[in-house]
Amino acid sequence: MLTKEKVIRSIQDMPDKFSMDELVDKLILLQKIETRLEQSIKKEVFSTEEAKEMLKQWTK
Repeated sequence: MLTKEKVIRSIQDMPDKFSMDELVDKLILLQKIETRLEQSIKKEVFSTEEAKEMLKQWTK
């Protein structure tokens, strides 16, 4: 989950002028990274080999 501190730090790293779209894109990316890190910590991820095997089954 995002924290206020991470959001503020992310905004501070942006240029003095930016569009709302740029801000939203940055926050979405930050949220996705946080979610994937949490999934990784909880071992809710697939290995490369598992992913390749799933892809083979999907593309049959």
